[in-house]
Amino acid sequence: MKFLRLLLFPIVPVYYVITWFRNIMYDKGWRTSKSYDLPVICVGNLSTGGTGKTPMVEYLIRLLKEDVKLATLSRGYGRKSTGFVLGNPTSNAESLGDEPFQFYNKFSEDVLVAVDANRQEGISKLLNTKPKPDVIVLDDAFQHRKVKAGLNILLTTYNNIYTKDFVLPTGNLREPKSGAKRADLIVVTKCPTDLSESDKQNIITEIQPLSNQHVFFSSISYGEYVVTETNKVAINQLPSFKLVTGIANAKPLVAFLEKNNLNFEHIEFKDHHLFTSSEIEYLSKYKCIITTEKDYMRLKTEPSLMGKLYYLPIKTEVDNAVLFESLIKTFALK
Repeated sequence: MKFLRLLLFPIVPVYYVITWFRNIMYDKGWRTSKSYDLPVICVGNLSTGGTGKTPMVEYLIRLLKEDVKLATLSRGYGRKSTGFVLGNPTSNAESLGDEPFQFYNKFSEDVLVAVDANRQEGISKLLNTKPKPDVIVLDDAFQHRKVKAGLNILLTTYNNIYTKDFVLPTGNLREPKSGAKRADLIVVTKCPTDLSESDKQNIITEIQPLSNQHVFFSSISYGEYVVTETNKVAINQLPSFKLVTGIANAKPLVAFLEKNNLNFEHIEFKDHHLFTSSEIEYLSKYKCIITTEKDYMRLKTEPSLMGKLYYLPIKTEVDNAVLFESLIKTFALK
């Protein structure tokens, strides 16, 4: 794959110019971005995935749900439905997509969860719901320039900061690095928990934030138990198991499990993988399967996996959380 990406390097300037010019058209006002009277928060990245958008959206939900009527709006990648769909008791991963269904599964009593590939249309539909939301969080919409969010949170991973990457197809960037200037908050995600202040300063120097931008650092906090809706098992009591992942970057999870000296074999699929019946049949032969919460949303209804399928919960921990949360609340509650 890496060799193929290198072979495609001559295409990089073409992709760069196309995406750069598209941004120029919005920046100059030649194409219009729609603003809204209510606070709209965008969580996104410059890369193709794996930066921790889902845990960050959940962080924002936990932060704001007690103070405002909150809604999330995602594209609903991998769903079988089309157009605008609002989460309801009959929803599942096929109708909402795995990540939005995860939001709905955990926060349906407090948050409206909607999907629509057209973010303008999705916001319009949300504003016609009763009661309508006070704040909308856009999941993975940094490149969706038709909507002008009031607060843009840009995520980039510690092991692959966007400043050291290339645009597609050789690199992982969806647009040139200059797109980062649209961000208000830049969060370096998946950092080591013992990241030193000098390392942080080196990264800030590498990013070169604008005067109006704040840079934060976050790490992943893993649960002490693997869980289902009705059961949990301490990770240090797990027998040997199969780790099944269909996410963009499983390396931090694998490293965590290895650090805990757990006995497992990893079966890795592409991000948002739709499991086939033959794959389900193959997995059903194993006595214990551990997966991510996102993958669990797609697999939990499979009868042959019940009683043997668990997921490991994760949360985002933000360094200097007081300032980070203050900036978000100041915007959202104004």
